[in-house]
Amino acid sequence: MALTETELKLILEEGEGYRIELKERVSDLDREMAAFANASGGRIFLGITDDGKVKGIAVNSSLKSRIQDIANNCDPAVKIILEEFENILVIHVREGTDKPYKCSSGFYTRTGPNAQKLSRDQIVSFIQAEGKVRYDELVIRDFSEQNIDRNKLNNFLKMAGISPVLDQTLLYKNLGIGEFQEGRVYYNNLAPLFFAKNLNDFYYHTVVTCALYQGKTKATVLDRKDLNSDLVTSVDHAMNFIRQYLPVRYLFDGQPARKEIPGLPYEALREALINAVVHRDYFEKGGNVMVEIYEDRIEMTSPGGLVHGLTSENFGKISMLRNPGIANLFQRIHYIEKMGTGIERIRIALNQAGVPEAIFELEDVFVRVIFPKPADIIPKTRISKGTQEKLKLGEKLGEKLGEKLGEKLGEKLSRYERLILENIFQNSQITILELSGIIGISTTAVENNLKKLKKKGFVCRIGPAKGGYWEVLKGAGNE
Repeated sequence: MALTETELKLILEEGEGYRIELKERVSDLDREMAAFANASGGRIFLGITDDGKVKGIAVNSSLKSRIQDIANNCDPAVKIILEEFENILVIHVREGTDKPYKCSSGFYTRTGPNAQKLSRDQIVSFIQAEGKVRYDELVIRDFSEQNIDRNKLNNFLKMAGISPVLDQTLLYKNLGIGEFQEGRVYYNNLAPLFFAKNLNDFYYHTVVTCALYQGKTKATVLDRKDLNSDLVTSVDHAMNFIRQYLPVRYLFDGQPARKEIPGLPYEALREALINAVVHRDYFEKGGNVMVEIYEDRIEMTSPGGLVHGLTSENFGKISMLRNPGIANLFQRIHYIEKMGTGIERIRIALNQAGVPEAIFELEDVFVRVIFPKPADIIPKTRISKGTQEKLKLGEKLGEKLGEKLGEKLGEKLSRYERLILENIFQNSQITILELSGIIGISTTAVENNLKKLKKKGFVCRIGPAKGGYWEVLKGAGNE
C-alpha cells in the first residue's frame, strides 16, 4: 500500500516507534536494517529528522543503488523495497526469514523506537528463541471494527498526541494493531488488549488481580479487585487500589504543618506494575498479574519468568522484549520512558525516598518484585484474642464516655463498634485501612460501623480525611 499524504502526517505526529525509524541522512543504515529484519520488520523514512521535521533528501539512482548495496552487505542480505514520496525515500524492511541478521558493527534488534545491540549471550538466546510466535502479533479472527471502543481509542490518541484521522486503516496499521489484506482489516491481539469494548469477551487470563490481606499472610482477604477492561485501564485502576491502601508517612521539616508522603514512592510501584503487565508471558494462561498488599510489604508477580536473553546477572541492565507491540503502545502514551531502564528507576526512586530496597525473585515460571514497607507505616498495635473475646473498652475510655463499662453501654454498641472505638481512643489518627487490618473486617464494614458510631454520638471526625483525626465524644455514653 503506497504512502499517502494523510499517512505521512500521521507518522510525523506519532514519531518513531517499534516499526518506524526517521533518519535525516544515510548513516548507520545497516544497523537499522538489521534491527528491523531481526524484529518484526518496519520502515525507514530518509529525509526526516528524529523530531519529525521533513528536511528532504535528493532521491536519485545513485542513492537507491547505495542503499541496496548496504542491504546486500548485511549477513545474510536484508530484503528491502524502496518507495519514493516527494523528497522522501521510504525503505521497507521485511522481517527476516533467516535470523539473526548481522551488519558491519554487530547484531541488532528493535527495542521500542531504538536499535539495540545484542551481546553474545543474547545472540545465543535469540537463536534459541527464534521461531516462537509473538502473542501480541497473532491475528484474532473473531475481532472486528464493531468490537473497538471508540472512546478508548480516542483517549489513547489524545494521550499519544496523535490527531484522529479519517482513514482508520492507516491508523491501525501505524499503531500496529491490524493489517489491511484482501479488502479487509485483520486485527492482532493488540487490538483487544488495548481497545476492546470488553476484554472479558475475548480473554480472561489478561486480568490484573489486586488483593489486600490482613497481616503478613494470605489467610484473610480484606479486599480484592479483578481488573480486565484493557491493559491501560488495568494499570490505572491497580494504581488506584494501591493508593487506597498504602498508608502515608509523615515528614516534619520545621513547617507548621507536617507533610504526608506515600509509604512507598508511587513512581517505583507504577514502574514495577507496568513492567509486570508489559513483559508477562501471555501464552501462559494459568496465572494473572498479581498486586498483593500485606501488612509489611507489597508484592507484584508477573507470569512467565524472564525473557530469553535475560539472566539474573544482566537483569535490569539490558532490555529484551517478549511483547514488543505491547511495549510500543505503552511507550507511545509515555507510560514507558526508555526501554531497559525501568529497574534502575525503581531503585533510584526507593533510594531517594529513603525506604528499603526492592527484592526481585526471578524464577522459571514467574518474576516477582517485593517492596518491604518502612517500619513507620507498619501498624504496631494489635488487639489480642482475649480483648476481642472480652470486648472491654478499658476504664479510661469508660471515664471518657462518662460511665463505667456495664450493661448500659453494652446494649448501645455492637462487637465491632466497641473494637473500633477502643482503637480510636488509643490512636486518634488511625486510618480505616489500619482499623480493617487490626479488627479483621473489610474497609467497607469499618466505614459502616463508623457511620453507626457517629449517628449514636460516640465519635466525630475533625478535619479532612487526610490530615484530620477522630475524637471520642465526652459523655456520649450518657442518656
